Amino acid sequence: MKRTLALLAALVLVATAFAQRDYENVDPTGQTVTFWHQHSGIRQDMLVEIVEDFNATNPYGITVVQENQGGYGDIFNKMLVLLGTNETPNLVVAYQNQAATYQVVDGLIDMWPLVRSEKWGYAEEELGDFFSGFLQSDVNPTFGNALLGFPPNRSMEMLYYNISWLEELGYDGPPTTPEEFAEMACKAVEQPYSGATGGSRNLGYEISIDASRFASWTFAFGGDIFDYETNRFSVDSDAAIAAMTFLQDLTQRGCMDIMTERFGDQTNFGQGRTLFTVSSSSGFPFYRQAIEAGATFEWSVGAIPHVTPEPVMNVYGASVSIPAGHSAEEELATWLFLKHYTSREVQADWARASNYFPVRASVAADLGDYFEADPAYEAAFSFLQYGIAEPPVPGYDFVRNLIAGEMAAILDGADVQATLGFANLEANELLDEQLAEID
Repeated sequence: MKRTLALLAALVLVATAFAQRDYENVDPTGQTVTFWHQHSGIRQDMLVEIVEDFNATNPYGITVVQENQGGYGDIFNKMLVLLGTNETPNLVVAYQNQAATYQVVDGLIDMWPLVRSEKWGYAEEELGDFFSGFLQSDVNPTFGNALLGFPPNRSMEMLYYNISWLEELGYDGPPTTPEEFAEMACKAVEQPYSGATGGSRNLGYEISIDASRFASWTFAFGGDIFDYETNRFSVDSDAAIAAMTFLQDLTQRGCMDIMTERFGDQTNFGQGRTLFTVSSSSGFPFYRQAIEAGATFEWSVGAIPHVTPEPVMNVYGASVSIPAGHSAEEELATWLFLKHYTSREVQADWARASNYFPVRASVAADLGDYFEADPAYEAAFSFLQYGIAEPPVPGYDFVRNLIAGEMAAILDGADVQATLGFANLEANELLDEQLAEID
């Protein structure tokens, strides 16, 4: 509910922003747009097609130049040097917390005036086609609910489960509550999968230490790691304490353990040695490969077991932002390409090539063949409507590292409430350091 209210509040603020920046009479004809991104391989090949199609068909003679500038970190470091100059690209891939860092020095434009423009933006009905949780992740509470990015794709934290093993254990579906999850995970330790290959150790759940896992379990227990009313971290919320207590208990009972090798949970899942893992939907191809090279069982994905009436899914992924320092004509030309990139037809092609989720609900109608070929993708798609995001605030990278460390300590037996209380104090101190830069 708080997330919905935050998005509505941002829409209310649009009227003010729109009055300050008017694109209605701007002419984008003949502009060149430079787009910095991290895509490579098949994804870059499809992006080249999308760009070439836009360049050939847009009626304004706009030319987009796409440039791979390395990984997310490479792009972030390059942007930090160029912020405040006219040397920045017109469009840049950025995670929400990276965008927030750029905005500390007014490095980005607020995209609400473009989104809500009568001439160039979206009508209410069309804007409603976008998954609200995706759009909301780019609404930044630190900067007056400015829209600092726009989503061309997303991934989501999913529960991966071994259907064949669950059937051997006597279950006809995945767990939907934490209690069911614990029961199944512990039973899996006692009754190994008959088709398992590889090592000899069996686990109900193998967890990777990561702030996104922490957030996902906190969401599933009905809470959040950030308070959007006070704009403060809440990593010691009742839900976070309950979630970490639950996982600590499973660890102490021997039903789950921490992943010790990179992608070890994925490998052990593929060998039929781990019943459950939680990981990004972008890992579907890699999980499939692990299973085909391993125990070749039936598998699928679902929601993380939750205490809420409906699932609460952690959606994430980099958006694209429009750096400040360019003309209104360039900004509008950039926006028109972004509208093309996020159009229904292009999103269907992009989803097939990238294995990301499209950002519009209507794209499902164009993915029937893809759903049939990849049932796990279809299963995951049905949960997109329940998506919310991790906090899009400056300094979250540092907080993520802090959370991961304290999460590891908890699973190793540290006092949950005291550990999270300390983590929350540290997280808000890090946030205050970032906010001081704005002041």
